Amino acid sequence: MEAKVQQLLKRLHEVEGLLGQPDIFSDQKAYRQLAQEHSQLSQLKEIWDRLEKIERQLQDNQALLSSEQDLEMAQLLRDEIDQLEKERVVCQKEVEILLVPPDPRDSRNIIMELRAGTGGDEAALFVADCVRMYRNYADSKGWKYEVLSTSASEVGGYKEYILSFSGTNVFRLMQYEAGTHRVQRVPETETQGRVHTSAITVAVLLEPTEDDEIRIEEKDLRIETYRASGAGGQHVNTTDSAVRIVHIPTGTVVTCQDERSQHKNRDKAMRLLSARISEEQRRKAHKEMSDTRSEQVGSGDRSERIRTYNFPQNRVTDHRINLTLYKLDRVMEGDLDDLTVALVNHFYQEKLQS
Repeated sequence: MEAKVQQLLKRLHEVEGLLGQPDIFSDQKAYRQLAQEHSQLSQLKEIWDRLEKIERQLQDNQALLSSEQDLEMAQLLRDEIDQLEKERVVCQKEVEILLVPPDPRDSRNIIMELRAGTGGDEAALFVADCVRMYRNYADSKGWKYEVLSTSASEVGGYKEYILSFSGTNVFRLMQYEAGTHRVQRVPETETQGRVHTSAITVAVLLEPTEDDEIRIEEKDLRIETYRASGAGGQHVNTTDSAVRIVHIPTGTVVTCQDERSQHKNRDKAMRLLSARISEEQRRKAHKEMSDTRSEQVGSGDRSERIRTYNFPQNRVTDHRINLTLYKLDRVMEGDLDDLTVALVNHFYQEKLQS
């Protein structure tokens, strides 16, 4: 790890030199890529410096502990060593994720769509649980999120929940959440204590930027308004604020009814429509380049079961990397780094090998 870090820190000096050149602003795209790389490498340097400081403190404390006669002082040293070891693990994980070279898409905004699959009410409840999990993870990372569309179920969960995330490394860490998530647990309505299996699907879409050529002609749209239904207050039943947009050439349909304003619902629906059309264009281009499995690693095929959440055993397993963790309770609270970082590293190695 150290050799790789030193190589990247050398690159940091090179990037700083390139950013200092007078004509750097003449190519805005190149400038943005260099600025992003500089941010990533600066972050690596900061965390590596912190990790080295922790290592020195650990060595000093362990040396002091070996010769300490005072029992109270020895206990204080042990407590500090325990805390430093926890901090070291956190820093090592952060370094691991930063050792994967930056991708221009790393910090692009994403739209995440969660939908109940097999399992009826229990699947809808698990959608709500996963929304909470991802929101907690976003909070821990300092990301922002915005609800774009929801479709509530009668039991309190969601048939569908669509939200956007923005922040540093949001796509980098979330792209591999796409796929089928299976849950095994005893539903609250189960009287015999039997474990039920249900599933939800997750899609992760990049929000188009100014550089993406997404042309949506007004004449290709059929826009319908209707009265919203479900939770949301009295207004949903009295005004035609909900919006459904059909993109006629592709047959893509999006709806939004969560806002009081028809105008706001239309804006959110258009964001979702742009993301879906952009994703379809990327998928087609990718397929044209290659149909081989190695080229499609990490494509987020929704039909592929990627992860199982087993509540009776407090176990979560990611089937793509054969990783099993016995801390499902913490994962459901948003402690996802052990999964997301491992996936980023795994698929980076896959790409290198292919």
